[in-house]
Amino acid sequence: MTPRPPTVVIVGRPNVGKSTLFNRLVGRKLALVDDTPGVTRDRREGDASLHDLKFRIVDTAGFEDADAATLAGRMRAQTDAALIHGDVALLVFDARAGVTPLDRHFAQWLRAHDTPLILVANKAEGRAGEGGVAESYELGFGAPVQISAEHGEGMADLYEALIPIIDPLIARGEAMIENETQAETDARLDAEPLKLAIVGRPNAGKSTLINRLLGEDRLVVGPEAGITRDSIAIDWEYHFDDAVRPVRLVDTAGLRRRSKVTDKLERMAAVDTKFAVDFAEVVVLLLDATLGLEAQDLRIADMVLSEGRALVIALNKWDAAHDLSSLFQGVRRALDDGLSQIRNVPLVACSGLTGKNLDLLMKASFDARAAWSRRVSTSALNRWFEAALDRNPPPAAGGKRIKLRYATQAATRPPTFIIFGNRTEDLPASYHRYLVNSLREELGFDGVPIRLNFRGGKNPFDAKA
Repeated sequence: MTPRPPTVVIVGRPNVGKSTLFNRLVGRKLALVDDTPGVTRDRREGDASLHDLKFRIVDTAGFEDADAATLAGRMRAQTDAALIHGDVALLVFDARAGVTPLDRHFAQWLRAHDTPLILVANKAEGRAGEGGVAESYELGFGAPVQISAEHGEGMADLYEALIPIIDPLIARGEAMIENETQAETDARLDAEPLKLAIVGRPNAGKSTLINRLLGEDRLVVGPEAGITRDSIAIDWEYHFDDAVRPVRLVDTAGLRRRSKVTDKLERMAAVDTKFAVDFAEVVVLLLDATLGLEAQDLRIADMVLSEGRALVIALNKWDAAHDLSSLFQGVRRALDDGLSQIRNVPLVACSGLTGKNLDLLMKASFDARAAWSRRVSTSALNRWFEAALDRNPPPAAGGKRIKLRYATQAATRPPTFIIFGNRTEDLPASYHRYLVNSLREELGFDGVPIRLNFRGGKNPFDAKA
């Protein structure tokens, strides 16, 4: 069974700032915000974070006491459904307006739900909201968390209120994943949508390739560069070897060198593309085979790897390229030279126009996610660690031997390892690279970004300075 992320539901009467808080927590303006009450009608979901807390956030329509057959009544039903599936609710009220009769009615309605509730006083900056904060105690939910969603104030207090509820849920989900077998991991990944972002320079053929995958003209395409401005997410089912695999495809705006970007819309589109990369699992960097590999392609690849995403390189427009073997080998060598932090990134020659090798591209993407999500058994990790030290022991910095004791895998997505020992701060960068490269080659993480950290304790018998 796939552990779902904790779900936080934002509820409250219209125009108290629920969508502003939603946008603040997802880190981008996904929900429309306006002073007009009732802008939000459907519940909107997004991946949110607050410091190191990761969770699913749901923005709901403003609660109104109305007949179930009316639009307002149907909006209330959507809010009710969100609460049933939520792990915690944030009841938001406007501190400046104080507690209204509708706030009281909403609070009474929420008492019938078992969902844990946190009272949130929005617009509480300055002294104008002090009266409303004092009034809110009558709702019976204790002291409210005072925030300003618009200005980002009070987020640390909201974090402290969420931690006791969300932390145990996250720990339970992590324990389920940590204790699952490799077969259970594979089954879980097969059931989850592959979050796949397509990035590249303008006019590399990103939208054309997605249209070919979908089998329909879903996205506007043309010879003009820069047609796509927003990141467009499309849910899709990929049929391969008699299996149906869910995919969330994201088309993004082309990324040019920062010095060449002067238009405000293009700057905003570039920021949107970087958000798409951050929320992706696998990123396909699309190259134009008729132009080859350029410096900007390497900058984009480096940005993807720095974000810790799995990367696949696709040479698009293969049908229009010449001297194919020489081109492919030249790009392969240039990638290995230009991406010194990672070697053997998957490289697929394809054509979005004709559909050539798109099955290979999708297979490489699923394989990359599997490697990116893989957890190594403790026994296999220990065998690798001992063999790596035997082949090449740590150097003696300053005439004193550096002792590395053991290794553990701290996380996946990307694979993150911690090595414990003494005087680890004296390890040279070359030895760090040796261990990372050895991890890749021997444990099957070729082409995947790896995080390798060192921890050590101070020796109590060392002479004090």
